[in-house]
Amino acid sequence: MSAAYIARATDVAARALGGEMMIMSAKDSTLFTLNPVATIIWQSADGNTPVAAIVREKICAEFDVDPMVATRDAESFVNDLASHGLLIVSNEPIGRTKPAQGGAR
Repeated sequence: MSAAYIARATDVAARALGGEMMIMSAKDSTLFTLNPVATIIWQSADGNTPVAAIVREKICAEFDVDPMVATRDAESFVNDLASHGLLIVSNEPIGRTKPAQGGAR
């Protein structure tokens, strides 16, 4: 899965509190508290950055962790959140439609 791209689902409430991230699914009100590593993955889930790059460039760069262990743990975390509908996983970048800028005034 490390070649996978991840994006946050749109129907999720999230808030950073004291270095941790709290996220809640709008579908079933399930609440998750993310540790600092999981928070990095969550905040990096922009749809354009592969999981492998998040692990290599952010997690391994900030924490003293073996890259293989970090990749395994990241994939497990991503799969868990995806199973709850909180993350979208794709084999290619996940484009997000941005609202038109300008518009009528």
